[in-house]
Amino acid sequence: APVMSAETIEYHYEHLAKGYAKRYNAGEGNANFNRAGSFLHNKFFPQLRAPKSANRPRGAILALIEEHFKTYEDFKIAFKEEAMKVQGSGWIYLSRSGQIKTIRNHAKRTDIVFLLDMWEHAFNIDYGSNKAKYIDNIWRIVNWDAVNHRL
Repeated sequence: APVMSAETIEYHYEHLAKGYAKRYNAGEGNANFNRAGSFLHNKFFPQLRAPKSANRPRGAILALIEEHFKTYEDFKIAFKEEAMKVQGSGWIYLSRSGQIKTIRNHAKRTDIVFLLDMWEHAFNIDYGSNKAKYIDNIWRIVNWDAVNHRL
C-alpha cells in the first residue's frame, strides 16, 4: 500500500494467480491458458517490492531503456501509451530486445524483462477504471534488481 492494497494482493495473488496453478495441476479447464496464467503471475509478483518514492532503474535495465527510449521518463511515456491500449484482459511487457509488447489474455513468452498485468482485476479494486493512475503508480513498486536479474 498505497500502490496496491492488501485487498488487491489477496484477491489477485491468493485467488486468481494461485487458481491458474491449481487448475493446471488438477487438469481442469484449458491447460495452456492456466499454464500461461501461472507463468505470467510468477513473473509479475516477484518484480514487485514495497513502495519507494525515488524508485529508478539502474544497471543493465537502465542501459536497455536508454538505448531504446533515450530516458527512463520517455520509456514510461511509451510504456503507458501502449498499456492504455490493452482492453479488458492482457499484459504488457518490455522485451529483451527493448520492444514494448502486449499479450492478449495469457501466453507464455521467453523474452520478458519487465511485465505489467493489465487485466482489470490488477487495478480495479484500488483504481476503479483509472488504468492510467495504476500505470503511473506501478513504478514506485518495481523491484529493479529482480528485473536486472532477468537480463
